[in-house]
Amino acid sequence: MGSVRKASAWLGLVEDHDDRYYADGYDGEYAESPETGEVWATDPRVRVASESVAQDDSRRIATVSPTCFRDARGIGELFRDGVPVIINLTSLESADAKRVVDFAAGLTFGLRGSIDRIATRVFLLSPSDTRVVNGEGPGRAQDGFFNQS
Repeated sequence: MGSVRKASAWLGLVEDHDDRYYADGYDGEYAESPETGEVWATDPRVRVASESVAQDDSRRIATVSPTCFRDARGIGELFRDGVPVIINLTSLESADAKRVVDFAAGLTFGLRGSIDRIATRVFLLSPSDTRVVNGEGPGRAQDGFFNQS
């Protein structure tokens, strides 16, 4: 695999079909939980990122890229469980994207959460016990470094 292809695969722009990474018997569809021994199916549109889910369940954030309006149910289930959800609507048509945003707005209203637009067609659903900060320091002046007039 060439270096450009490797970099593209690492960034997630193309699929990585290099089988040497799956020498341990990973079949791509089912995985076994080491703690409980339960088998669970993974959905490629839903990823939950966490460092230690068993110890601190409040550190999870789910990213969902729905392909149709039927995927809104998964968004609702995650949010109802108190997990912040990032919804990427770039792969949906405009009409379905509007329906998902309307569903998400009703969901956040009903569960006293909040919805924030992160980028074009990307939204963050935050439960009521989650605080979102904007990343700017509190002491930063409005006419800071770049205003050199």
